[in-house]
Amino acid sequence: MEGAAVLVCLVVLISYLVTRPGPAPDDDQAGPGGVPAGAARSPGFPAADGRTGEAGPATPGLRPRQRPPSPDPTPSASTPAPPPAKPGPPSLTVSRGEMPAIVNLTAAGARDWVHWGERGGGSMNRKRSGSGEIIDGGGSGRRVGWDGNQEYVRWTDGTPERSTSGSSNGVYACGAGNGFSLAVAGSGEPRTVELYGGIWMARGRLEARLSTGGPASTARLEDPYTSQSARFTIRFTVPKGARLLLSWTVEKVFTSHCGNVGLQAVTVR
Repeated sequence: MEGAAVLVCLVVLISYLVTRPGPAPDDDQAGPGGVPAGAARSPGFPAADGRTGEAGPATPGLRPRQRPPSPDPTPSASTPAPPPAKPGPPSLTVSRGEMPAIVNLTAAGARDWVHWGERGGGSMNRKRSGSGEIIDGGGSGRRVGWDGNQEYVRWTDGTPERSTSGSSNGVYACGAGNGFSLAVAGSGEPRTVELYGGIWMARGRLEARLSTGGPASTARLEDPYTSQSARFTIRFTVPKGARLLLSWTVEKVFTSHCGNVGLQAVTVR
């Protein structure tokens, strides 16, 4: 009987050992996070196990928190600047009209003006800080001062005479063929020149031409008995470096006593 009891105990012990369960998840054999010690994490790219860094999702082949390079910016297409306007072709016109009773040279000569004869035949006043486009080229005959013109001129921006409220002064030259030679510098832009002149017992001829060549344009003023004044308007265009050339001369006299042409002022705008 004792032997049978021992045999039964051995059978029970062997059955218990065979059916015993494995270690629990919280056994000391389990590694951190429930992964058995010695077991490797799943291979993959950074953060492939669900974790992301503050730099956003990672991209294969890049180091952690390294963003893909930004594409090169596409150059913006800009509209090309238009080419500068070409200067207009040379042009020239001359017309004659009545001279106003009073001419404001400051207003009429926005770019430049010149007045002659304020202090005698050799004196000249210019626009202060003007463009200097008006050039006195002299002329034939003796230039004489005169203070009896019927029309007046005035200005407020002159030099050496800073201003005058009204001047009847001018200059004149006697005898056929004598008179004044003037020029106005061109710039490629249209310009308007006004010449204020007169005659006494003579026929005056104003000839305008361009230094670049081409046809000339003329205008005349005549009075066989007394004096007369006029405003000649010349509109022209010539390239920079070229000039408008003006000749205001006595074409015919009606007296042996100093038939003449007179000149008061020239303006440019």
